[in-house]
Amino acid sequence: MADIQSVSTGLKLGKDGIWSSTDIENISYPSDGNEAFFAIEDHSFWFRHRNNCIVSVVNAYPPKNNETIFDIGGGNGFVSFALANAGFNVALVEPGASGTAKAKNRGIKNIICATTNTAKFKPHSLPAVGLFDVIEHIEDDLAFLQAIKNLIVQGGYLYATVPSYSFLWSEEDVSAGHFRRYTVASISRVLKSAGFQIELCSYIFRFLPPLVFLLRTLPYRIGFSTGKKNKNISRDHAAKGGVMGKILDSLLEPEIENLNKKNPMMFGSSCLIVAKTPEPLASPSMW
Repeated sequence: MADIQSVSTGLKLGKDGIWSSTDIENISYPSDGNEAFFAIEDHSFWFRHRNNCIVSVVNAYPPKNNETIFDIGGGNGFVSFALANAGFNVALVEPGASGTAKAKNRGIKNIICATTNTAKFKPHSLPAVGLFDVIEHIEDDLAFLQAIKNLIVQGGYLYATVPSYSFLWSEEDVSAGHFRRYTVASISRVLKSAGFQIELCSYIFRFLPPLVFLLRTLPYRIGFSTGKKNKNISRDHAAKGGVMGKILDSLLEPEIENLNKKNPMMFGSSCLIVAKTPEPLASPSMW
C-alpha cells in the first residue's frame, strides 16, 4: 500500500477512499475521453496488447524493492489494474473524476484525483512513474518531462508509451488533443534533454502503421471526416475473434517475446520507453 501522505503535500483522502486536490488544472484531453475508452478497453486487442507490452518491460526493469509505480494520467485504471494483477504496487494519478471513479470500481487501491501539479508531489519522492499515452497531450513536453524527472527518486524508472510517426497524423489525433507523434529517436532525444537515461526504446504494434495510414491518415488528408469519433473508436478497437483473432495473436506474440529479451523493434504505430533518472553519486572514499 502506497503511503500517499509521504510523497504529497496537496492531497486529502475523501470518504470514497480517493485522494484528491481542491486545485484544478486544465488538461489537453477530451472531457468524454475516459467514458469513450471505458466502453471498449476490456474488449480491445490494442489495449490488451499494450498492457502486455507494459507488464513485460516492467518485469524486465522492475522498480527497486517493488516500490510503487505512479501511473500518471492513467484514465480508468486499465494499465494500473494490469500492473497490480502482475504483482506490482501501483497508484493511479488521474485528474478526471469519472476516470478515478471507474478505477475504484475496477479495484484499484491507491487512487489520486489530481494532476502532478495539483497533487503537489514532493521532489524526488516517487519511486517510479508511468506515462502511458500521456506525453503527446502536453504542449511543452520537455518542461513536463523535466518536472517529472524532478519528482522521481534518483535511480528511479520512467515507463512510457507514445504514438509514433508524424506521417500517421489524423483526425483521431486532433480529437484526442495530441500535440505531436514521435519516433524512437525523437522521444529518446527529449527524454535525454530532460535528464533521463534511456534503458529501452522500442516500437510496438509493428503491423499497424499501414492500416492506420489507410483507414485514418489518408481519409484525413483528403478532407474526409465521419464526424463519429466514438463509433470509430469502437470499430478500431473491437475484439477480434475466430480466424482474425488468431492472426492478431500470431502477429503480436513475437513482440512480447522480444520485449522479454529486451530486444527493441524497429517499426510500429507506438513507441514504448523505459528510462531512468541518474543514480546517486557514490560518497567519496576516505582512503
